Amino acid sequence: MSDSTRRERGVAMMKKVYAGDVVTPPAGVMPFSDLMLEQLFAEVWSREEILSIRDRRLVLMGIIAALGERDTFQIQARAAVKNGELTPAQVREVVITVANYAGYPRAAGLVTAVEQTLAQVAKEMAPK
Repeated sequence: MSDSTRRERGVAMMKKVYAGDVVTPPAGVMPFSDLMLEQLFAEVWSREEILSIRDRRLVLMGIIAALGERDTFQIQARAAVKNGELTPAQVREVVITVANYAGYPRAAGLVTAVEQTLAQVAKEMAPK
């Protein structure tokens, strides 16, 4: 498979994973972004027959939360709710589970961020 085909698959998967909310960097601008699209999204996230996007996202949310990556956790929570993979209650439950395995200080830093994200998504998704 050519790099351009892998990139196209990666871009499509990234848009799917992040509900179109994450901007795709142009090809060749950043080697890190090119590799991420051609490998992580084209080759890993696309393996939906083995782990669904929802399942993969739950694994990722646990890792990110345990590392204390609040901003990245917000991106994942937002995409999970917008894509219908998790309900707001399920996102909150992830934080509760993280608190018990990775520690309350790590999870406490997520609580306000998650509530802000969920409120924003609810507002965006509300019927007009």
